[in-house]
Amino acid sequence: MSSILNTHNLSIGYSKKRNKIVVQSDLNLDLKAGELVCLIGQNGCGKSTLLRTLAGLQKPLLGKVLVDNQELEKIRIHEKARILALVLTEKVDIENATVADIVRMGRQPYCNWWGDLSNSDVEIVRESIEMVHLEYKTNSQLNELSDGERQRVMIAKALAQDTPLILLDEPTAHLDLPNRVEIMLLLHKLAHTTGKSVIISTHELDMALQAADRIWLMTKTDGIECGVPEDLVLQGHFHDAFQSKSYYFNSANGNFSMNYPMTKKVWVEGDKTRMYWTLRALARAGYMVVEEAPIVVKITSENWFIENEELKSVEELLAKLDELV
Repeated sequence: MSSILNTHNLSIGYSKKRNKIVVQSDLNLDLKAGELVCLIGQNGCGKSTLLRTLAGLQKPLLGKVLVDNQELEKIRIHEKARILALVLTEKVDIENATVADIVRMGRQPYCNWWGDLSNSDVEIVRESIEMVHLEYKTNSQLNELSDGERQRVMIAKALAQDTPLILLDEPTAHLDLPNRVEIMLLLHKLAHTTGKSVIISTHELDMALQAADRIWLMTKTDGIECGVPEDLVLQGHFHDAFQSKSYYFNSANGNFSMNYPMTKKVWVEGDKTRMYWTLRALARAGYMVVEEAPIVVKITSENWFIENEELKSVEELLAKLDELV
């Protein structure tokens, strides 16, 4: 696959009075056509600064950003709007604007001075709305939509802009779980079906691990590790990037687990399906699982057993353990 975006020895940051504050330096990134990349990292590591730099909203401190083999800083604004589209976190509120009105704005880089749309433009707007499954809301006003539908409208606008590169800053930030899943699946599908390259800045680590073709894992001190999600997990990069006394990255399931104080011991064996949820409950109750523990919990497909006593729920299991410890 060909590359749509590259950075060469890129340093990003901002100027404060006469001083340059470097947030990240020596970044050499590569984004291929038809690829969904998730940019993740802890707060303050520079994700938004990088996204704004890649979008041309702020200049690099050093180095270059190339989009479609052209240096971004040298591309005229009008032409830049035909190369990349940007979807920001802020909600858009335009009184009396319909879904179609907002999506039509994506065609501005291709319109004449008066903003007239050709038949081809109208068709692209229709297709863009259809791609985000909002055709039944085409004539609805923006203020009548849910947050999830609003985000789809902004993605449709970016699609109507018809650029090879789409950048999105926290596109799921204000959404509930079902809508977060829908948006991530939608962006993954769009990248693969349209051949557009998509970069998402996100805190949704669990969804990024499932949806991203590649992850850019940014840390405050060690730059960016790039790779397939599973490789970054297995190589320990996620564990290193998200170290904390309060939680740890669990490479077995791709989730964050809380560091509970564990002072009691128990051994667990049996049904694997119920094992995960049993271990979660035991950890929360302060039990560490060790093989030489004096108490053994046996799990079947339906129940739990301690010393041949049958227990029918996790709640009963925890109560029984409290009696024995």
